[in-house]
Amino acid sequence: MPLRWRIAALVAVAICAVAAAVGVLVHHASRDRELSQARDSARTTLDRAAVTYARTGAVQGTGAALDAPDVPDGLQGIVKKGRWGTEFTAGPDGPAMWAARPAGKRVLSVRVDMTTTMRDISALDTSIAWAGVITTAVVLPLGVLTAGRMSRRLRTAAGTARRIAAGDLDARIRTASRPRDEIAEISAAVDTMAGALQERLRGEQRFTADVAHELRTPLMGLVTAAELLPDGEAAGYVRDRVRVLAALVEELLEISRLDAGAEQADLSPCPIVSLVEEIVTRAGLSVQLTAAEPPTAGRAAVWTDPRRVERILTNLIVNAHRHGRPPVTVTVASDGRTVTVRDHGPGYPDTLLTRGPQRFRTGARARGTGHGLGLTIALGQAHVIGATLEFGNAPGGGAVAVLQLPISGPEAAPGTDQEHGPIHD
Repeated sequence: MPLRWRIAALVAVAICAVAAAVGVLVHHASRDRELSQARDSARTTLDRAAVTYARTGAVQGTGAALDAPDVPDGLQGIVKKGRWGTEFTAGPDGPAMWAARPAGKRVLSVRVDMTTTMRDISALDTSIAWAGVITTAVVLPLGVLTAGRMSRRLRTAAGTARRIAAGDLDARIRTASRPRDEIAEISAAVDTMAGALQERLRGEQRFTADVAHELRTPLMGLVTAAELLPDGEAAGYVRDRVRVLAALVEELLEISRLDAGAEQADLSPCPIVSLVEEIVTRAGLSVQLTAAEPPTAGRAAVWTDPRRVERILTNLIVNAHRHGRPPVTVTVASDGRTVTVRDHGPGYPDTLLTRGPQRFRTGARARGTGHGLGLTIALGQAHVIGATLEFGNAPGGGAVAVLQLPISGPEAAPGTDQEHGPIHD
């Protein structure tokens, strides 16, 4: 049950409980008061009747009766013991207060009819019940309204927290104009946390970009020096390690640009099947390319950035060869915009499926099998062109990566304009 309805239910229960408690207290207080007054009236009438009976031997006109047949049995027992007493009954003749005392060997009794009194008490109970209903009808909507506002504020805070968790570090709840209560404190804490996290991540991004940039200049000199070494086994090993280091630096620079949002898509209509064929050919790896039924009319081409699509698919294919097992297949779906890359290895690690690609975490035990940056770059480039990239494992084994390109038009990609191309801030 949503929070607003829980609060509304609590308000309704509280109102009903208060109304019931007040009703019970008022009912018992009114009933006790009326019974006490009836008892005093009966005793007063009985005393006067007893004086008249003792003086004249008759009770006519006193409101009392001798040996009345409907005197309650309990009261008759008290009189037989020589005492007097009172008793309330709700017999067939209606509610009444009885008072009786001995008069010689006879029973002198008085009956005070309480039908009207009990009817008034019942009417009072009905009025209290209706007052509770009316109060509930008035207060409950106010409670629902207040609870709704609280719920909306909490949902806003939760939605902003989810946006921050998804990577939108500019998201804020903005509680300046709202009342200073516990929800506002939580919202302010989330905003503070997001700001601190954003600053820390920006610092790390700047550090990564600065390190990669500073390494680039001496690395170029190292590459040149390695090429000048005389041929030999040692020189070949040095050249290979230098190329790996250069590729790592370039990947770090690319990630830093993706993190900073500096990358812009250059969109154009591309025939998806021929584009994927060219990418597979240029990859230079053993790949089985299959295409489903011809794309639906009007969808033979997709609006995308072919260079970035090549970057994405190449990284996926290289990752499949490096960490999976052949055969590696690339499939273009019949919708003309979905490309699937699958291998037949152990599949993606559970941490990658739950948290997404992590930098410098490949899931491979052996060193030298990659830096864990390829999938991170592929995911970042997919975001640039407005595509979605999902990772999963096939039921029969093997890792599956599904790239889904935008349906049509450049508006699907962030930071682009349909008529004038990419938008540069």
